[in-house]
Amino acid sequence: MTVKNQFEDAKKEYERWGINVEDVFDKLKNVPISVHCWQGDDVGGFEANKESLSGGIDVTGNYPGKATTPEELRQDIEKALSLIPGQHRVNLHAIYAETDGEVVERDQLEPKHFEKWVTWAKQHGLGLDFNPTLFSHKKSEDGLTLSHPDPQIRQFWIDHCIASRRIGEYFGRELGTPCLTNIWIPDGYKDVPSDRLTPRKRLKESLDEIFAAKVDEQLNIDAVESKLFGIGSEAFVVGSHEFYMNYASKNNKLCLLDTGHYHPTEMVSNKISAMLLFNEKLALHVSRPVRWDSDHVVTFDDELKEIALEIVRNDALDQVMIGLDFFDASINRVAAWTIGTRNMIKALLYGMLMPNEQLKELQEKGDFTRRLALIEEFKTYPFGAIWDYYCEVMDVPVKEQWLEDIEDYEKTVLTGRSEAIDSAV
Repeated sequence: MTVKNQFEDAKKEYERWGINVEDVFDKLKNVPISVHCWQGDDVGGFEANKESLSGGIDVTGNYPGKATTPEELRQDIEKALSLIPGQHRVNLHAIYAETDGEVVERDQLEPKHFEKWVTWAKQHGLGLDFNPTLFSHKKSEDGLTLSHPDPQIRQFWIDHCIASRRIGEYFGRELGTPCLTNIWIPDGYKDVPSDRLTPRKRLKESLDEIFAAKVDEQLNIDAVESKLFGIGSEAFVVGSHEFYMNYASKNNKLCLLDTGHYHPTEMVSNKISAMLLFNEKLALHVSRPVRWDSDHVVTFDDELKEIALEIVRNDALDQVMIGLDFFDASINRVAAWTIGTRNMIKALLYGMLMPNEQLKELQEKGDFTRRLALIEEFKTYPFGAIWDYYCEVMDVPVKEQWLEDIEDYEKTVLTGRSEAIDSAV
């Protein structure tokens, strides 16, 4: 039976519940996912004065074929996007600036250092998002940046964030789609602090100064991102969820929820509806924590499906800006992008194919028996046939066929890079 025939049979099952699958496809293909560039080179970046990875971030594994130049990284992203249905975005960190070998300090970065990224994005119809990089730097080696007691160090990072917002504004202007510029800092203490308030006061003052710099809010959207703890900041993180949730609300900024930045028993899916009640927009970094914020490749697990369901059933596709954030050097990096992004889109499709209105009505009526029964039965509805056909009509490989493309790419491109590095050594 062909993919189309299987789809036609499956579609009838969903139509019984008033679900128009073609309408679902039209809606889904217009949902952009912001694909993070740093999966492709293990969060290394291309600074002329590159420092080792720090800030509580760790990338494990040494799979061959890591991108070592901007051109290689863009080539790898292109390959991944060719295997993923839909039109998406790419998320950059400041360390991916291209300075032609010149040492340019982060507080001096300008739009010109990202012109090649913009040219490339235009060629491929991509939007760009951005993040200042407040880690892997001599001025962050003691674990503090925007909350640092030294005013000179603090000012350096303030200026870097201001420069980053102006780069985001440039992206928005050039590409015709607003750039989400997100601030995350590693600041915290390894052991229990004797004063939690003062570092948070300094962080608030730093953010106030950063956001006082005028940029066009139609072109650049500001977001702030919290964390529960990190390596080297196990006991206290300055930018907690409560801090940023309140700061964002009071200052009309987006609160970004990273699914790995909470206690292992917390479900970010459960936070989405509460946040949407008080915010016009919300941003997500979707990751998969294992034991801690280890940023594993996103899988099609229960929490991912629940996140997608919360977005879909609350009609919030235009309110939630979805980005990804994982990095795994133990497997093929292009495959990691492909697996994780396809799973995010797959979860959204899963959510769109649930009888959400009927389930809401059952809950309001108190018919919890029927509600539970339907939720459980829909778990084995022929969702896979719908997903396969969506991939086919979007002209990307169906099922595991994309693996053949990745394996060929590894043989023809990635292996050659590893051999070139080995011979140079």
